[in-house]
Amino acid sequence: MKTSLKIAAAIVMTTAFGALAQAATPAKTAQTSKGAALVNDKGMTLYTFAKDSAGKSACNGPCAVNWPILAASADAKASGDWTVVTRDDGSKMWAYKGKPLYTFKNDMAAGDVKGDGLLNGAWQIAKP
Repeated sequence: MKTSLKIAAAIVMTTAFGALAQAATPAKTAQTSKGAALVNDKGMTLYTFAKDSAGKSACNGPCAVNWPILAASADAKASGDWTVVTRDDGSKMWAYKGKPLYTFKNDMAAGDVKGDGLLNGAWQIAKP
């Protein structure tokens, strides 16, 4: 009987932990000089690219060097406004409300927004 209780407790704990893990989002909101923006776990501003189509990243090759993706793990799961995009190279990245998310290599400190408006406005800070 003790073994059954241990197994039941393990199932409850695993289920509860899984629910907590799913509740976490891949980004948070922070204030920048241009207002509220989505930022990664290091506080770096996230951007969207106007040339992306829903669920598809158009920023590959040299573009991805300048605009690193908000990477998702291979087993990441969509939740609410957050979805996972599979890139041309097979890697995974996060998207918010269907828009893939990137950082900008020239942003040096948390809250920098140097990428906002680049490429004739194609790059924009990601708004919550």
